[in-house]
Amino acid sequence: MSGVSVRSCVVARASRLDVDRTRDRVPRGLAVSSRRTARAVTARASGDAATTDPLMLRAIRGDAVERPPIWMMRQAGRYMKVYQDLCKKHTTFRERSETVDLAVEISLQPYRAFQPDGVILFSDILTPLQGMNIPFDIVKGTGPIIFNPVREMDDIKSITPLEPEKSVPFVGESLKILRNEIGTDATLLGFCGAPFTLASYIVEGGTSSHYKVIKKMAFDAPEVYEALMNKLTDAVIEYTRYQADAGAQVVQIFDSWASEFAPADFEVYCLPYLKRIVEECKKTHPHVPLILYSSGSGGFLERLAQTGADVISLDGTVDMADARARLGMGQAVQGNMDPVHLFASQDFITKKVHETIQKAGNTKHVMNLGHGVMVGTPEENVAHFFSTVRNYRY
Repeated sequence: MSGVSVRSCVVARASRLDVDRTRDRVPRGLAVSSRRTARAVTARASGDAATTDPLMLRAIRGDAVERPPIWMMRQAGRYMKVYQDLCKKHTTFRERSETVDLAVEISLQPYRAFQPDGVILFSDILTPLQGMNIPFDIVKGTGPIIFNPVREMDDIKSITPLEPEKSVPFVGESLKILRNEIGTDATLLGFCGAPFTLASYIVEGGTSSHYKVIKKMAFDAPEVYEALMNKLTDAVIEYTRYQADAGAQVVQIFDSWASEFAPADFEVYCLPYLKRIVEECKKTHPHVPLILYSSGSGGFLERLAQTGADVISLDGTVDMADARARLGMGQAVQGNMDPVHLFASQDFITKKVHETIQKAGNTKHVMNLGHGVMVGTPEENVAHFFSTVRNYRY
């Protein structure tokens, strides 16, 4: 297992703030090594089909494209009437997200309605926890509940390595079906939670306002924090590779709550683990782009780029033109219209779409919102959002 030490990160940051940290890696075994070698061969072979790649993959690579590709975070779900009707019969989130036929149907609902350039699997960032001996549920009106919050080293020792083929096979099955359904007309996206965001739920026991318990663990019990984060990092690497093997052409990593750290603390308590995920996944799946999203990240965009992620997804705390100036045009970006813009008039939506695209420029931009589409968003405005981008030409 490749570990990350908080203490070593503190020393490294004190001496050279901008230096990439190095970490020793211990092979996991010949069987795992062989499997990953096979994965790498498969991933390289996929590059041969570059000329038939869908728009999103071409745009992320920096190929000349006629317009930006478009999809939305939380694209499948609560704002659509067809989804609300389905929920009347299938009443729990976990039933909907962990039943292959339902997950596929829900993922395809916005694809049929709006023809986005990306189709994202209907799932949840906590889904893999069930394969790690971390019982949880997602309760309507409450959100995630972790039945046995992890607070001590003994709790961490009970966390088991993730084997997604055994514990969450419905994820892979759903991705395979979706890939077959959309063909080359759109890009299939998988996703996962980043280690800190997963840890925040696991340690706090659910959603939190200030993340005091997990942050205090990081500050005062670094050996416990490191052990938890390293286990979660291993799981995220395995889960990301699993989704890519099942057909995901892009994987988005959600570090939704990383901005709860001050930028300097982010460098110590989040950045090394994110870098390891990107580095390890690129060894076996170099042609699968990784998108990194963190809500409220305007203050540490440059640090997000240090992860090596192919695409930095921007939220609404930074202007697109400023982000381009700070990151450079060589860094692909995603975003970043305000979700509330979709409640405004369609003329206003058109104006904001054009502004965002023009500020982003004509290369390496994926159009999206700065956050997930909101409940109550008029579906006709969502349709207008998509059609405006599809009709745009550089």
